[in-house]
Amino acid sequence: MLSRKSIMKHIKIIVEKHSEGYVAYPLGIQGVVVGEGDSYEEALNDVRSAILFHIETFGRSVLEAESSVLEAFVAEASV
Repeated sequence: MLSRKSIMKHIKIIVEKHSEGYVAYPLGIQGVVVGEGDSYEEALNDVRSAILFHIETFGRSVLEAESSVLEAFVAEASV
């Protein structure tokens, strides 16, 4: 089992607020990893747990060596 110390890597996580609750997903990880919760904190904790499980299941190779994402923004555009 991996401990939090053994994988210390900063991962950017997107958290979306929906009418039913919050959904969170990481950037820079191979595969699908999603967390959810009734609050921002619950969704963030759920996705952290899901990331650890994903790494334990598939190995550290699912982490990109260096994510190309420097920052993430939310914007709106009229189309």
